[in-house]
Amino acid sequence: MLDSCLRPELAAEITLQPVRRHNVDAAIFFSDIVVPLRLAGVDVDIVPGVGPVLGEAITSLEQIERLEALSLTDDSLAPIRDAIALIVAELGERGDGSTPLIGFAGAPFTLAAYMVEGKPSRDHLGARGMMVGQPELWDRLMAWCAKVTGQFLRAQVLAGASATQLFDSWAGSLSLEAYERHVAPASAAVFAHVADLGAEGPDGTAFAVPRIHFGTGTGHLLPAMYAAGATAMGVDYRTPLDEANRILGGSVPLQGNIDPAYLTAPWEILEAHVRDVVARGRTAPGHVVNLGHGVPPTTDPAVLTRMVELIHSL
Repeated sequence: MLDSCLRPELAAEITLQPVRRHNVDAAIFFSDIVVPLRLAGVDVDIVPGVGPVLGEAITSLEQIERLEALSLTDDSLAPIRDAIALIVAELGERGDGSTPLIGFAGAPFTLAAYMVEGKPSRDHLGARGMMVGQPELWDRLMAWCAKVTGQFLRAQVLAGASATQLFDSWAGSLSLEAYERHVAPASAAVFAHVADLGAEGPDGTAFAVPRIHFGTGTGHLLPAMYAAGATAMGVDYRTPLDEANRILGGSVPLQGNIDPAYLTAPWEILEAHVRDVVARGRTAPGHVVNLGHGVPPTTDPAVLTRMVELIHSL
């Protein structure tokens, strides 16, 4: 998996296949949450059937001090820049001039959760325990995660990505108080790495690079996640978009949130669900239609193509 992310030709090919096959309106950079760790020199791999596994769990001051000596460099980021250059070149050759690339990175809390546990966890007790029991260590770990994640996203935008998405897989395990006190500052630091950057629309108009913030199980955190520096909010399948729009005050563009479980349902059931999601999304000032989580591996690709056609018809 990580080799695929770090081979520019392969990362570009995987990024572009959904655009070619399903005619979606944007490409999303193929990467993984732990890629910045590997680029910085951290011993991490993705084990089949398990997920990200580190050579050692990060639990001590000495280990964090060693981490703080690591950073992303121009040389280490070269595979990312090269992949994005290939992607943007092909997207530009599509002829319509309007297919953007969305950059991708894992948020600091999700990175730190893997690092403290050394592997995936159901409840993230290790990370939450350090957060409340050793807050000085936690803050230093989060600051480092924010630095490398910010460098990773900034490199993507400078190489040609038109938007960024910060993906916080495990933030939903936190209370609002814990998120605001121990996590939001690091996510804000990531967004600060790209807040000064711009992109260019198909008509040549310049705009500030959009910053999408997404988490799973984070309906109770939406305003706090938005306040960390996002310009649009991703919403998972648990929170209806009209409810998310109400929570966010009716002024924030939304991304989401078709339930992946419907992808294996009979077409008439999936169609009704998609129409409902689009209708609820119309209450927001802007809506990027996508899934409320990842595509299950068992999904028939033809269903995705048909779903995109339906959305375009709406």
